[in-house]
Amino acid sequence: MDDARLIENLIYRYAELIDGGDFEGVARLFRHGRIHGMDDPPPEAVFEGFDGVLKMYEMTTRRYDDGTPKTHHITSNVQVEIADDAERAVARTYYCVMQATDSLPLQPIITGRYHDTFHRVDGAWWFDTRLMLVDQLGDLSQHMLLDLGL
Repeated sequence: MDDARLIENLIYRYAELIDGGDFEGVARLFRHGRIHGMDDPPPEAVFEGFDGVLKMYEMTTRRYDDGTPKTHHITSNVQVEIADDAERAVARTYYCVMQATDSLPLQPIITGRYHDTFHRVDGAWWFDTRLMLVDQLGDLSQHMLLDLGL
């Protein structure tokens, strides 16, 4: 499998894990990386490594009795560029999160873009940085445990 496909698979694996409520699995994807939601974030807004990313999802994302957030992340428009040294890469991706709960009919609740960087560690691709940009907000009341303040 070529490098671009391996990186796409990491992007899609993230969606599968988060929708399954597997926050530890998501955190493992970032054990050599970090997540933040703004350009030039203050240190307290950067969640780094397994522990940081796990903490972020546990404090922000609601899970229901079945252990999932009752979401479906749709990722599209994936564009991957591999650096000349084949040790680093960047990707741009669109996302749309759908959700349905007992009190919320199926609907899009948030859309935006991921700006990701990747790096190789011991020959394997890993997330380095994920910047999560929000373009449109719907009803996040059944999904988030806090107000995004956007």
